[in-house]
This record gives sequence, structure tokens and C-alpha cells, in this order.
Amino acid sequence: MTNRLGAQTSPYLRQHRDNPVDWWPWCAEAFEDARSRGVPVLLSVGYSACHWCHVMAHESFEDQATAALMNELFVNIKVDREERPDIDAVYMEATQAMTGHGGWPMTVFMTAAGEPFYCGTYYPPRDGHGMPSFVRVLRGVAEAWSSRREELTAVGADIVRRLDERGTRPAGADLDAGVLDAGAASLATSYDGRAGGFGGAPKFPPSMVLEFLLRQAARTGDEASIRMVRHTCERMARGGIYDQLAGGFARYSVDADWVVPHFEKMLYDNALLARVYTHVWRATGDPLARRVAIETCDFILRDLGTAEGGFASALDADSEGVEGKFYVWTPEQLAEVLGPDDGAWAGGVFSVDASGTFEHGSSVLQLPLDPPDGERLARVRALLLAARAERVPPGRDDKVVAAWNGLAIAALAETGALLDRCDFVEAAERAAELLVGRQRVDGRLRRVSLAGEIGAPAGVLEDYGDVAEGLLALYSATGNARWLQVAGELVDVVLEHFADGAGGFYDTADDAEVLVRRPQDLTDNAAPAGASAAAGALLSYAALTGSQRHRDGAAGALAAVAPIVSGHARFAGWAAAVGEAMLAGPAEVAVVGQPEDVGPLAFVARSSTSPGLVLAVGRPTGDDAARGEAGGLSDAAGVPLLADRPLIDGRATAYVCRRFVCAAPVTDPQALAALLSRPA
Repeated sequence: MTNRLGAQTSPYLRQHRDNPVDWWPWCAEAFEDARSRGVPVLLSVGYSACHWCHVMAHESFEDQATAALMNELFVNIKVDREERPDIDAVYMEATQAMTGHGGWPMTVFMTAAGEPFYCGTYYPPRDGHGMPSFVRVLRGVAEAWSSRREELTAVGADIVRRLDERGTRPAGADLDAGVLDAGAASLATSYDGRAGGFGGAPKFPPSMVLEFLLRQAARTGDEASIRMVRHTCERMARGGIYDQLAGGFARYSVDADWVVPHFEKMLYDNALLARVYTHVWRATGDPLARRVAIETCDFILRDLGTAEGGFASALDADSEGVEGKFYVWTPEQLAEVLGPDDGAWAGGVFSVDASGTFEHGSSVLQLPLDPPDGERLARVRALLLAARAERVPPGRDDKVVAAWNGLAIAALAETGALLDRCDFVEAAERAAELLVGRQRVDGRLRRVSLAGEIGAPAGVLEDYGDVAEGLLALYSATGNARWLQVAGELVDVVLEHFADGAGGFYDTADDAEVLVRRPQDLTDNAAPAGASAAAGALLSYAALTGSQRHRDGAAGALAAVAPIVSGHARFAGWAAAVGEAMLAGPAEVAVVGQPEDVGPLAFVARSSTSPGLVLAVGRPTGDDAARGEAGGLSDAAGVPLLADRPLIDGRATAYVCRRFVCAAPVTDPQALAALLSRPA
């Protein structure tokens, strides 16, 4: 049979279109069906690269008897958490409140009014390990609904009420130097001095925390922060969490040593990490960081690029139904591809031996040290990569998520501009064209598209914040004022439609679909929280345009999250990084001149570690020559930071300002570097 999911824009939903479960997408008609039948709603939330989502699908949703029970007793709704993060946030909060934990797949039983009364995650097909079987849960919930419906309805309403009360935001405080330094100190207490990273297994790449520590070190000179960043980045890059053949990071490591990953590769992780490694190289000159930044961007372009110019969401963890099968090796497989001598050498280099680090004697490739013979390593990597390409690859979720593409645009634009990779910048421009030209409808972002088909879900706060952030980075890389203009339009939507009336922001717009509660999550998770992303974009836009209104919007968002930064900085890394930018000004650098002359000054600005520095590069006011040519720069029109910036002695000139107060202009790159190195 084919259910209602076949026409959806979510590849995850389409994976379930042939289930015998009579799935509905999230829609008003599904809840009306539940009301008319007098049955509860069963909500199942997951995503395409989720291993245990696939497991539960195979065990339960593809089973005829289980599906028949679901269809008889419930109205069943399937949601892609990546497409509808608002729905996911509301019911994940309920799941965590009721069970003390959360995760995916998420299983929620609720009334036809959308009020949850029983929540869980993965349920096995048979009782065991202290977990009831899914069928037992289905029958138990249905029996309770039949005999105690009023009680369950009251429970659901009470849960929503309690979540509303708990969600009341505490009064904020300024995100000042004391709060930020307290946050850095809290990170040091949970730092893993042996393997890098924070906390124990499972261990996730702490990209946003690393960005904060880099900026905190730039302000304070704190060597401990730099050591934590460099150590963590090196251990991740040499571990199994990093693909030693093709580049790109897996979602997380199941152990504390970065050896065995959970193998899915997500766009947001790789975009954030590419930017961090670029910034590590900028701060330290570390060649490993430079290599990893480039390889990660290459992975994004090669393995996640779509025909329309955007970037796909993820690569699955599984291939041929087996987790990690595409990526792991045995000594025998190495010898088969490379021959006995190179196979044995590669086994030593990549830590592959008979004992194995994964399942069935296989190993995930690691690179604990760079071997002295770099040419041999390059040849071996190329041969292994070619052999791996003959394997059945993991599935790819092709949907283009606005927020994550915004993160990718920022990473590609910055890395390309700093490391002289024009192809990265050009790829960022193509993705921006897709988001701005097709995925923005009537001035408002849509959350997703698939193969050029624009999805119905409205953009949420993180979409606006991350896309605006990407466009501002792209403006700094290209000098094309169009990207600054569109970024301004997006942050204006944030101020108009997402404000909570208390200085912060909701995750959904005031005209979005009404759920049982309006989500407002202040914590960074796998990607920046919507409020943190919006704060960063608002602050950068304010610095480029001189808009106090946008700066005030950033300050309000940061004040809301300040209590989290001081005591739990692991969950507010991006907000803390934006806070460092605000403390630093941020530095506003305007470089004016002809395209052939501005390069040295622009490079110095891009090479600065001054937190959150913004750069505007353009022609002097009124210089219309060669406007619109390839490689040409916009003039000052529409770019307030460039306005009234004449050349000095006919030479390319840099102006440095902070908080709208400017120093004397300079024409010498060394003089510019000196200006940018001064404390804010």
C-alpha cells in the first residue's frame, strides 16, 4: 500500500510511504480525523540519517500486525524533525519533562487537541532490557484511553500548562566580560584533558564552544583556551570521527576518544567545523587545521552539493542496512586493495589491525600521526578512496534546509576568501541564489526545498538568523552589496515577527501555525539556537550599517541567554561567541579602492582574530567604473560603512571603527594590523 507520505518534500517522510501504517503528515485533517473517530494521535518524529529511526521502522512500522494495531487504535502522524523543528521542539520538551530524557525516534501519544499525555522514544518489538515492547505500549495506551479518557485529557492539558509556566524566561542580564569569563572557566572544569572535548561518551564535536574559546582567547590572551581548542581539534581530526579518506565529520563519537563515530554526516556539523578549523589556522597557523578546513569544505561541495546549487542535509549512517559498513576496513581488505606491503603500512598508519575498533574485526580509520612519507600517504588514500567508491554508499537526504545552508554559505565564503579558494566562494554564491531567489517567497523564508520544489513549512528563527549570517559573510567575501541588502531584509523580519516583547525572540513567527505552545529554546544544541543565530546576524548587520535598532535587538537576545553562558557554556557556545563580538565592538573595517588594489588590506582584515570583525570592501563613493563586471566591487551606495570614505593619496585605504567611532584611516597593511590588534 502507499499512504499519504509519498507526495511530501521530506525524503524522511517518503521513506515511510510504503509502510502498512496509514501515516498522515502533520496537518489539520489528521487531528480532525482523530476527533471524529474518538481516538488518540500517535506522533512519531525522526529524521532520515537517524539509525534507530530506521531500526524502529523495520521492526514495527513495516510489520503488518503492528501497523494494523496502530491503524485501528490511533491516528498516526509522521514528522521530519529537520523540516518541522517547531513541532519537534514542543514535543521533545514534553518528552524530556515526562521521562527525564529525549531523543529520536520520538514517540508521543496526544489528544486531538495536540496535548501530549504519554511520551517516549524508541520502543523494541519485544519486551526486554527494562523496556516494554511497542505493541505493549500501543495496547496499554489504548486501554487507558478507553477507560480513563477524561483523566488522560486532563493530564495532557496540565502538561502543556506546566511547560508554559516553566518556559517563562527569567530576567536577563548583560552578557559582559565577567559572564563570559565565568563561562570559559566552567568549560575548563568539564574539559577532557586526555582526549579533548567536554564531558564523556558519547562525545559531540563542540564547534560553537570552540568558536567562543577562540574569541575569548583573542580578548584575554588566555593560553588555556587556545590549548583546549587546538587539542580538541587535533584529536577530532586524527580520530575516526573524521573521514580520513574523503574528509568531513560524523555526527558524534560513541566513545570518549573520537575513535568510533555514529556514522551519519550532517551538513550543519561540517559547516560549523569547517569555519572553526579555518579560524584555528588563522589564529595559530596550524597546517593540520588548514588541511581539515579545506577537506571539509571539499566534502560539502562534492558529497552534499545539489543540482540546484544548495547543499543536502545529511548522509545516512547505514548502507545495505548496516551501520558504518561503507567506512570500515579490515587488514585483509587493505591488503586486497593496496597489496601486502602497502596494506601492512596502511594498517599501521590508520590503526587497523586484527583486533578491530568496530564490529566483526573491522576498524574505523584513524591517523594518530602524519607519516614521514607524505607522497605514499596521498597515494594510499587515493587508492582506498577509489576502492571505497565501489561500495554501496549511504543514502543521502537531499532536502535543502535554509538554516544549514546559511551555515554552509558562511563557512565557504570565509574559508574561500581567507585561503584563496575561489571555488568555495562561488559555491556559496550559488547556494545564496537558491535561498534568496527560490526559497524566499513573498519576502519570507521557507524552511526546506527538494529538487527545486519549495516545501510548505515556514522558516523558523534559526533559518532567518543563519541565512542572514551566511549572506553577511558572503558580502564580506565578495563586496556584492546585494547580499547585505537581503540580509537586512531578513533581520528586519526577525525584529517584526519573532520578538517576544521582552527583548528576546520566539522560535516561530507571530503568523506561523499555532501549536499547543510557542517554542522558545535558548540553548545551542547541534546548531546555534535561533536566538543566538539571530543575535549574531543582528550584531553584524548593525556594525555594517550603523543601526542602533539592530544592535539593541542583538543585545536583548544575548541578555536572555546570559544566565546559561555563565554556568552552562557548553549549551550556549554561539551566544557566548556573539557576546565576545559585542564586547570587541565588533571592529568595523571599511576598505575602499580599485579591485586590483584592495587585496592586501582586505587580507589583513580577514586575517585578524578580532572577535566578530565585519569587513566592507568597495569602490570610493561615486566611482561607477566597471560596476557589475566579474570580480568588480560595488560602490558605497547602500553600504553605510563605506559611505564618505575617500582614498588617501589615491591609494587603497582602510578605516577601522568600533561602536561607530573611527580611528584615523591607514593605507599600509602593517598599520591596519596594528590597529586591529589593539584592545577594544
